[in-house]
Amino acid sequence: MAELTPSQLLELVHGTQVAAGTPRVRELTRRIVTDLFRTIEDCNVKPDEFWAVVQWLTRLGASGQVALVTAGLGFDRLLDIREDEADRAAGRSDGTPRAVEGPLYVAGAPLSKGEARLDDGSFEGAVLVMEGRVLDTGGEPVAGAIVDLWHANEHGLYSHFDPDQKPYNLRRRIETDAQGRYRFRSFLPPGYAVPPNSPTSELFDALGRHGNRPAHIHFMITGRGMRTLTTQVNIPGDTFLDDDFAFATRDGLIVELEQGASAEGYKSLDVRAPFTRVRFDFVLQKAANEREAAAGSRYAGTTATAD
Repeated sequence: MAELTPSQLLELVHGTQVAAGTPRVRELTRRIVTDLFRTIEDCNVKPDEFWAVVQWLTRLGASGQVALVTAGLGFDRLLDIREDEADRAAGRSDGTPRAVEGPLYVAGAPLSKGEARLDDGSFEGAVLVMEGRVLDTGGEPVAGAIVDLWHANEHGLYSHFDPDQKPYNLRRRIETDAQGRYRFRSFLPPGYAVPPNSPTSELFDALGRHGNRPAHIHFMITGRGMRTLTTQVNIPGDTFLDDDFAFATRDGLIVELEQGASAEGYKSLDVRAPFTRVRFDFVLQKAANEREAAAGSRYAGTTATAD
């Protein structure tokens, strides 16, 4: 092969083809590779810098933290922003705001009707009961909706990713009643930081950024004929509420805490003393197609290639 200039090499990379391939993959790869070629040239990237990045990517993949890095670099929120823009253009801006899913969703949490207790009582934190309704955009209750929720423990760790926790600790699914009501008992979760001494922390240390997230609770809510809502609510007063590593805080998702709520009527959740209560209604849009109504993780529900 003849000696090549960078631009000639780039055209060979893009032009080498023995089959049709997948047009969308080819389109995206062409753009990404072109931008990386230009980055190497414009920033005078040295071989040792390039291979150090390759080694870091290898460690990152082995760590299972790729989706944590995408959140911290703003990609997850960018996708939500673009979805919000598309909804506004289509006249579909009503309903509870979406928020990033994060990389720690686990399917198959225990299912109960109407209410559930998430914690096992091993941590004596401030008791939290969150309750409300699942409604459609017309204000009608969505009976039989599934409220799938999960949050971190007192150390900022999630079950299934923390070997010290029982399976599905702080993870439950609740089926709403005929009035669309749900409620659950847990404790006020803390914020958390990215794992120390990890590929993710290496990157953000090098960028001079922190890896902290404010206290929050994740939700994935489905209902028959309704658009699946993936969102999270934030606990007010957290130091990082306006400085979220994942850029996920949204004004409409910061809840209000009612301190000292009466325990009357909460015996089924084993609430015996005044507690902290959150009232929050989730509003779902009608699904435009079956794909919008499908339940499951955004990440796990995708395929490796696109047409």
